[in-house]
Order: sequence, then structure tokens, then C-alpha cells
Amino acid sequence: MTAGSPHDALVVPLPGGPVLGMTWGWTGVRGTWATSRAEASMDAMVRELGTTWTAVTYAAEQATAQSTTIPFRDAPALTDDEVRWAVRAAHARGQRVCLKPVVNVADGTWRAHIGFLDPEVPNEPTWAEWFAAYTQFVVHHARLAAEEGAEMFCVGCEMVRADAHADRWRAIVAAVREVYDGLITYNCDKYQEDRLTWWDAVDVISASGYYPLGGWESQLDRIEAVVARERKPFFFMETGCPSRRGSAALPNDWTLSGPPDGGEQARWYVDMLTATSARPWVQGWVLWDWPAALYPPEEAATNGDYCPSGKPAAEVIRATYERVADLSAARDGSPR
Repeated sequence: MTAGSPHDALVVPLPGGPVLGMTWGWTGVRGTWATSRAEASMDAMVRELGTTWTAVTYAAEQATAQSTTIPFRDAPALTDDEVRWAVRAAHARGQRVCLKPVVNVADGTWRAHIGFLDPEVPNEPTWAEWFAAYTQFVVHHARLAAEEGAEMFCVGCEMVRADAHADRWRAIVAAVREVYDGLITYNCDKYQEDRLTWWDAVDVISASGYYPLGGWESQLDRIEAVVARERKPFFFMETGCPSRRGSAALPNDWTLSGPPDGGEQARWYVDMLTATSARPWVQGWVLWDWPAALYPPEEAATNGDYCPSGKPAAEVIRATYERVADLSAARDGSPR
């Protein structure tokens, strides 16, 4: 996000300015939102990081990777009232909101592995059945996004096996547009930016940026070709690193064992934010992640998870967010 870069010609401005964001509330377990502790968590996020965007992010669970029903109205999924509460709470704190409903698998399988036989086989679960259930899930939450005035809606996250069904995804986006008139994005997984074939359907390209320390330049070169081809705004809908020794080399591995190491997390953030800030077509970040039930400040040094609260990375993030906000305000001629 530096002025005068040779990459400037690739910039298609994102309405509302840069995304200086954080993922809030994951995984969205019923009963953990709309509480005083959740209020305090969101207050701390805005105060510590200076965010301007909040991704209100939550999951419904299908039983297995081959299930074709998504019981999004059943516990432990959030209620609609809880989702509405979070959007309103973020707006009340001056945040723009991306509503991001996600499907998880209850048995622990990563959602990227949701998949079915192709071509379809009689008496086996099918892609058609799953996409029908998924469309119902997504459109329901798109209506909530419209009713609550969320500025962006994410139609899916890291659905790698499902990504190949381009026409079905275009149909989902079309169904969302019938009930929601804000910005629409899809959060592709890392290394998938140049493999997705239906970026034409969405307004904004977004991706999960979990690339290792020192490995950003080659990945940004690859993604830049996609941005140049599609001529659409781009930001990282997810990016982050645990505060755990060894995580900078594998920032996407939330199961990696190792002692807490806030310094390693901060070094990864310096590397990531320096590399991506130098590409003006990267129009922001939604970091991973900030829980609804935040740990006490005195536990920050022994917490090895992604949340940067109270850790050295928080200062790195805030300094970057303040700098980018100041540059954006100067370009727009408006005071911060």
C-alpha cells in the first residue's frame, strides 16, 4: 500500500477504503456471543489494534465430509439474534462488517475436504444435494446481512474440493444477490488464488494468506497475476500466525505443538505486513483471530494461539493499521 509503486496500475479501489480488520468471535458457539464478556472482547480488539473492519465469523456443522444436510438452526450454531447482536455491536464501535458464515465438519475433518463422487453414483450422497443445503444456509445469512446493513458478505471459505463446481458457485452468488445488495466476496484457501475459475461472479477477491516467514514475495507475484487478469479489488480475508515456536514456518497449522513465543509471532507479522504493504493492490487484511471470550491480559505471554491481544504482534499490527489509515485519509483529503 505504498504510493508510486509500479504495481499501482493494478489497484481497483475497494469501496470504503482499506480493510484494516480482524476476525471476531470464531467459531461462534451458541451462548458465547451477546454477553458482557463478548462486549469487552470487541472493545479490546478495537482499542488494541485500531481496526476499521470486523469479520463477524461463525460456523454451522455438518456431521461428516459426506453429509448433505447443514443443521444451521441447531445448537451449537448461533441463533439469528446472536448474529444480529454481533453486527450491531461492531457497527456501534465504528466498524464496517463482513458477515462470514462458514460450514465446518463436526468430526474434525477440515472443510476443504467436503466432497462427493464425481460423476455422481446412484444411492450415494451427491454434490447436488450438498449445494442445495449450502445455498439455503448461505442465503439465510445473506438476508441477515442485508437486514443489519453489513457492508460485505462472504459466500464461502476454503472449500477447496467444492471450488471446482464453478457454475454452482455462480448460482449461489446469484441467489445471494437476490436478497443482499452489498459487496460479495469468496475466501479461497492459500495457494488457490490462481486456481479458482469463477472470480467473475464476486465483487471482491479474497484469500487466506498463511504463507511462511520469508516466503511472501513469490506468493504475491503469483497472486498479482490473478489481480491483473480479473481487475477487481483484493484483500486477505484471513492471515495470521500463532504465538508459538515453529509457527512462523507453518502459520496455517493450528495444531502445531511448541512453547508460547510472542516474538516469533511478531516477526512473522513484520514480514507479512512489510511484504503485502508494498503491493498497493493488497487492499487490506482481516487477521485471524480474536475470540469472543478473550483471555485475561496477564495470560498473554503464556497463550500460544493466534490472537495477538497483549502480545508484541499487537503493536506491529496497530502501527501498520495507523499508517495505512493515515495514508488513506491523506489521499481522500479527509481527517482521520
